[in-house]
Amino acid sequence: MKILRTGVAGLAGFLTASLIAACTSVGQGNNNYVSGDGTVTEYGIEGRGDPLEFTGVTDRGTTVSSADYRGEVLVVNFWYAACPPCRLEAPDLQALSEEFAGDGVTFLGVNIRDGAETSLSFAETFGVTYPSIIDRDGQVTLAFSGLASPTAVPTTVVIDRDGRASARIVGLLEPSTLRALIHTALDED
Repeated sequence: MKILRTGVAGLAGFLTASLIAACTSVGQGNNNYVSGDGTVTEYGIEGRGDPLEFTGVTDRGTTVSSADYRGEVLVVNFWYAACPPCRLEAPDLQALSEEFAGDGVTFLGVNIRDGAETSLSFAETFGVTYPSIIDRDGQVTLAFSGLASPTAVPTTVVIDRDGRASARIVGLLEPSTLRALIHTALDED
């Protein structure tokens, strides 16, 4: 595993900041959240472990599972509608999903708090065309244990063609960084 944009001191700083953030919820009104700092982690092919297994129902009422995406690169974004950084990155995620359409890359949201109606309203407001699993019971998030935390949103995970996590961004993503991570996963044999 290699961590980008951080050294030992940066990692220690991130961990300290994460602990402080976890102890002091930040948010607006009743919509508390803890957001990461955009830390990027890439996982080498040999260190990725077993394929992720999940099943869920999307905001459009369709049941999807990890098996539906085998053979493709899958970008999974954990979010909810009242999360300010989730709102900021939604247009970037949509633009990247359009950019990689037809290249064997699929985008999937995992809404950790909202019902289908709120999720669909968010999608309409921000022009998001890919579906989101409604994960209020936390079962999909549990399948991503160690990669995505229900207290650190947004989190974006790039999954390789074999269904294993190849990279993760905790917090607001930088589009060029996610683009590079997707290209890395696409270029693997």
